Amino acid sequence: MLEVTLREYGPAVSVPLGTEAGRALAVSGVLQSATPDPDRGGHWLLRAGSRVGALRPPGGPVVRIMPKTPVSRLFFLLGFSLDPARAWRDSREGTVDTGAYDDVVPALAHAVERQMDAALRQGVLQGYREVEESALVVRGRLREAEQIRRHFGRTPPAEIAYDAYTADTAENRLLRAAAERLLRLPGVPGPVRRRLAHQRVRLADAAPLIRGQELPRWQPSRMNFRYQPALRLAEAVLRGNSPEHQPPGSNPLAVDGFLLDMNQVFEDFVTMALREALREHGLTARLQDPHQLDTAGLIRIRPDLVVRTGDGRTPVAVVDAKYKVERADGLHNADLYQALAYATVLGLREAHLVYAAGRRPERFHEVKGTTAGPDGRGTRLYQHSLDLSREPEQLRSAVRHIAGRLALAGNRSNSTS
Repeated sequence: MLEVTLREYGPAVSVPLGTEAGRALAVSGVLQSATPDPDRGGHWLLRAGSRVGALRPPGGPVVRIMPKTPVSRLFFLLGFSLDPARAWRDSREGTVDTGAYDDVVPALAHAVERQMDAALRQGVLQGYREVEESALVVRGRLREAEQIRRHFGRTPPAEIAYDAYTADTAENRLLRAAAERLLRLPGVPGPVRRRLAHQRVRLADAAPLIRGQELPRWQPSRMNFRYQPALRLAEAVLRGNSPEHQPPGSNPLAVDGFLLDMNQVFEDFVTMALREALREHGLTARLQDPHQLDTAGLIRIRPDLVVRTGDGRTPVAVVDAKYKVERADGLHNADLYQALAYATVLGLREAHLVYAAGRRPERFHEVKGTTAGPDGRGTRLYQHSLDLSREPEQLRSAVRHIAGRLALAGNRSNSTS
C-alpha cells in the first residue's frame, strides 16, 4: 500500500492522488492545505498543519504526519490532559508507555494495549446494570405498564426489570471499542495488533458500540481506579477524528484515521501543568473562564487560564497558551493585543503568553498609557517560552518558574487590595 509521509508544518509534498481522495483531504480540514499540483497532472500538493498521526482518504494512500516534537515527549505532554495530577507527580518519560516506537499511531496503539493489559490483569471489571426484557419467569420487578400494554390478559411472557451483575459496563465497552478502533487503523505493528486482538477477546462480554452513538459515560470511582489510565487513553483514541462515534446529524470527516491536534495538546499541557503547580502556592485556576469584552455582553472572550486566589473569588493573573514559535523580534502583535484585552476585562496589571519555543525564556512589554500602580509600573504583557525538546523534569521546572511568576502577581494584587 502506498504511503505518504508529511511533517508537521513542513513543506508541501506533491503526491499522486485521485480526485476523490484529494477532495476528501481538502474538505476534511485535517491538513493545512490540499490543492491540485499545477505542474504535475494527477498529483496534489499536501501540506500538514498542527495535526499529527495517520489518516486514509477513500481510495487514497495512507498519509502519515510526523510531529516536530519526539513522540515520547508528545505523549508526556498528552499525559497531562489525561491525568494531570498523576503526570505532575511523575515526571518520568514513561507516564504514557510508548515503547520504542517513533510514530504516533504505533506508539498510541502500544500505549493503549499496555494500559489495557494492566487494567485487566486482575480480571474484567463487572458492575450492576439495569436490564429490561421479556422473560418466561419473573425476575426482579414486574414492569406493570409494559405488561398491560403488550400482554394484557396473557401470561407468560412477563415484562421485567432487574439489576444484572455483568461485564457489559460503560468501562468495558469503551476499552473494547478502542481496541477495535486501533485494529482498523493503518500502521499498527503486527505484535501490537496481536496483543490488541487478545484484549478484545478478554472484553467479549461487553457490547460493541453502535456507529453514530455518543460514547458511554463513566464516573471515576474506587471500583474502576485500575481502569482509569486505560479509559482516558481509550477516549482519546475514540475521539481522535474518528467518524464512528460522532452524534447523529453531524458531518463526519471523509477520511479515516487517528490525529492529535498539537495546538490542543500544548494548550492542555500548559494549563493543566500550571494549575497543578499553582496549588503549591495556594492559588486556584479556572480553565477556559468565560467573560464579556463589552458592556453589552455581545463580545465573548475565553482565556485559557485565569489564576485566582485560594478561595477562587479574585482573579490575580491570566494566561494564554500559543503553540507557535516566538518570532525573531519576539513580537506577535495579535497575541499581545489579545492578552491586553484579557488583562483589561479582568482588571489585572499583567497578562502572560506561553509559547512552544522562543529565543528567550521570558520577556515583557510595558503598555504605554496605562495607569501606573503603587509600584510605579503600568500594565505588563509577559511572554514565556517552553522548549518542548527539553527533558520532562526540565519542562516541569520551567512550568514551576512561570507559576512562581504568576504567584508574584497574586502577592502584588493582595498587597494593593
